[in-house]
Amino acid sequence: MKTTFSLSDFDFTLPDELIAQHPAAERSASRLLDGRGGAMTDRRFADLPDLLLPGDLLVFNDTKVVKARLFGHKASGGRLELLIERVLSPHADAGHEVAAHMKVSKKPLPGAVLRMDGGFTATLLGRWPEAHGPLYRFRLSSDPYALMAEFGHVPLPPYITHTDSLEDEQRYQTVFAKNPGAVAAPTAALHFNEAMLARLEARGIARASVTLHVGAGTFQPVKTETIAEHHMHFERFDVPQTTHEAIAACKARGGRVVAVGTTTVRALESAAQFGPACCDTNIFITPGYEFKVVDVLLTNFHLPKSTLMMLVSAFSGYEHIMALYRHAIEARYRFFSYGDAMLLARQAPPAL
Repeated sequence: MKTTFSLSDFDFTLPDELIAQHPAAERSASRLLDGRGGAMTDRRFADLPDLLLPGDLLVFNDTKVVKARLFGHKASGGRLELLIERVLSPHADAGHEVAAHMKVSKKPLPGAVLRMDGGFTATLLGRWPEAHGPLYRFRLSSDPYALMAEFGHVPLPPYITHTDSLEDEQRYQTVFAKNPGAVAAPTAALHFNEAMLARLEARGIARASVTLHVGAGTFQPVKTETIAEHHMHFERFDVPQTTHEAIAACKARGGRVVAVGTTTVRALESAAQFGPACCDTNIFITPGYEFKVVDVLLTNFHLPKSTLMMLVSAFSGYEHIMALYRHAIEARYRFFSYGDAMLLARQAPPAL
């Protein structure tokens, strides 16, 4: 069994045609690769209620994707794009400040006033969160959430090649999204519709929520062959006390905590370390990590050499995950945000 890992260990070759560019016709019409217990069974996502047990607890990420891509131009006329990573002060008396990625040919200087499409302005204040931070801090001329809702574009992942459409506004969002702040969807939860949620409830499967605002860093490539040298991006998360109580009740009755998506895993495992208060996390889960909360994971397929490949390998075992991915490619599963899903069980810890 492999015990030491480098970045290249998490690489695989994926045919471009397997990258889903559009969602399935119906949310729950996707395929599901059941990889629990070392198995490898092709199923439909509609089978999920039968694969879970009464007394299990499904935990969802209820973050809401905002239309965070904004376009405009500098005083010189040069075009630019902002991707709002975080609203720092949404209220007028606090300055409408945001932290954003900026894509432009030549970076403007602090104090520059950018004219944005839609007629509002964005004043560059400096870098964020410190003087040499990775993001830029802007003051918008009006409420950031209102401006994004009216003039923004859906921040589709870089591997989706079409421009955002009304379909993306509707489908790159979960049916239970309620807390705005994400620039990427918790994609495993995109498979759920109201009918599926009703079937799960009727089977006696409980439900709870966390909030983790997925940042653009989720697509940031790992650039170091030594994975321990990689620094994760920070994301805001909150695990409510009611969810902590639901988890405790689930464990007490012998049920399993089923995390819907890797963002839910990161929130739950972070809360196990930091407590129930809302804060930021840059938890980096790699093989060898000892999971404290999650028993079962429902997740989509992830990018080669990504931190999420490392997380699922830590959860279900590296060799098993790589075998599942080889099967998924051979069986022509659809990959990434709009793709199919797989169901994983936590591997048993090694015997001492």
